[in-house]
Amino acid sequence: MLQQMRGSSLFLMIWAETLGGGIGIKGLVRMINNLKLKYKLIFFYIIVVMIPVLIVGIILTSYFRSAALDRAIEQATNNVEKIKSQMVTKLRVPTDISNLLYFDSNLEKLVNTKYPGILELTKAYLNYTDFQDYILQYREISNIRFFIDNPTLVDNMSIAPLTPEIKSKNWYKSAMKGPGLNWMYIPDKEAYINSTKGTINKLSLVRQVFYPEYQKTGILMVQVVQDELNQMLYQEPFETIITDEQGYIVAAKNPHLVGSTLAAFDIGMDLQKTDKNVIRTTVKGKDSYVIVDEIRPQLSVSRLKVISVFETKSILSSANKVSLLGLLIIGGVLLIALVLVYVISFLMTNRLLRLSRQLNQVALGNLNVVSQMDGTDEIGQLSRQFNYMVASINRLLSQVVESNEKNNKLEIAQREIKLKMMASQIHPHFLFNALESIRMNAHLKGEKEIANIVRLLGKLMRKNLEVGRDRAPIKEEVEMMRSYLEIQKFRYEERLEYEIEFDTKAADILIPPLIIQPMVENSVVHGLENKAGTVHVHVSITLHEDEVKVCVTDDGIGMSEERLTEIVSVISQAEEEPQSRIGLRNVHQRLVMYYGESHGLNISSKKGIGTEISFSIPRL
Repeated sequence: MLQQMRGSSLFLMIWAETLGGGIGIKGLVRMINNLKLKYKLIFFYIIVVMIPVLIVGIILTSYFRSAALDRAIEQATNNVEKIKSQMVTKLRVPTDISNLLYFDSNLEKLVNTKYPGILELTKAYLNYTDFQDYILQYREISNIRFFIDNPTLVDNMSIAPLTPEIKSKNWYKSAMKGPGLNWMYIPDKEAYINSTKGTINKLSLVRQVFYPEYQKTGILMVQVVQDELNQMLYQEPFETIITDEQGYIVAAKNPHLVGSTLAAFDIGMDLQKTDKNVIRTTVKGKDSYVIVDEIRPQLSVSRLKVISVFETKSILSSANKVSLLGLLIIGGVLLIALVLVYVISFLMTNRLLRLSRQLNQVALGNLNVVSQMDGTDEIGQLSRQFNYMVASINRLLSQVVESNEKNNKLEIAQREIKLKMMASQIHPHFLFNALESIRMNAHLKGEKEIANIVRLLGKLMRKNLEVGRDRAPIKEEVEMMRSYLEIQKFRYEERLEYEIEFDTKAADILIPPLIIQPMVENSVVHGLENKAGTVHVHVSITLHEDEVKVCVTDDGIGMSEERLTEIVSVISQAEEEPQSRIGLRNVHQRLVMYYGESHGLNISSKKGIGTEISFSIPRL
């Protein structure tokens, strides 16, 4: 317990100094290295995992809250746009009816005629049924009224004469200001009729109708069915209302609000001067968002407003629940992970301490120590490697004595090999001297051709014995190749013809020895094979800028594509195969080793036509 408290104190000290900037990077690294492994794991777990996860959790919580608000605002905005579209559609019917009545000649005659008595007026009312027909035909229409200055008229709930009381009403004054349409909510106190004749309390279209022939102006009122307006807002998820320019609520999700003003809605700001906006304010003392948009019906001089309100707390409640649940889950997982990290680090350090004690015993010279760590993880592998290391040390110690004995034997064997190598140098000289004696004897007896061939053979053998050199000039390779061709010409006589094309500018360029001769040998041996008549061998050595190109061609029997593919595969193999083309393979492998893969042998052949072998090397 005391040790854990000391480790925790050291951990807190490092954390405080790091935050305070009291140490540099090197000092921080040194202090971390001084910490025990389990405290390192806990330290880095808190820094790398716990703190970032908590930060991400807080960011995600804030994001979810913001996203929930954005979705609510977007939904409310879309709903308001939908309501606008529906409202404009519903108000088009009263507008169209008012336009028809505006130009209705029967209505014009009806309201401007001076009736001598009630009987004539009653007949005229009974003959004109357009108002009732429109009301029955369109469900959006509640009632149609017409007012005009004609004392002979009687109010029949559809057509009525103008009176001073009507002229004093706000809706009448608004209609008389201009020829446009006026949409407004007309409460009972604004109506011209008393309770015995019915009430209005509805959104109504009010417009003036001018009759030039009579020089009179009437007022047409088309009242909208209230339930049609409320039905549009019934299924809205948020509290939604529609108001006129005077601030009256003409439609609402809650029908009890219809007829009241915006003041009853208790919005903490004046919305009469606000057109289209998303506003954050307080509604009935609660933090809320208000979506405001404007409706201007066709030909209307007045505007209606659509207002949608949703409480911020109700929108964020679900997001807060999800965020809180997420944070609790994250906190629980982090806490469990912290406990697991501590347990795992304790088990790991305990095993490492045991292994450390075993290493100390080996350091003291005890080579009989055996580590027995369970598990197949890295510590278990270290334990097995430790046992292997101790066994290897024991083997190495036992091999030291054997090594000394082998070294003594090796020195004796090296002396014997050196003596044999010195003796082997005598044999080539004896062979060259014997060939020279044969050549001189043939020359003295007049066998000049045989003497020349023996001389060429001796020269060729001497060059072959000098293969130990790393590089040789091209001119020496050409000389050896010419000697070989002369010997083969002596053997095959007229069956072999050869030509050597040699660019003397390349004479002193160094190449690996015995590179060209095996190519020529291949052309001679395999070119004459199975072919009657003369075989022509052409050797070309040319210098192109910084590159030497060597090409050997023959017009022998050639090869099929299958055989050519097989040979190319054989010479490219790293391992030597018995009865394979050792010469070409040797040349190809040495070229690749000296100059790289792109400078190996290139072989092309056509059956019945001949074979071409070439390579190119850089000029060094």
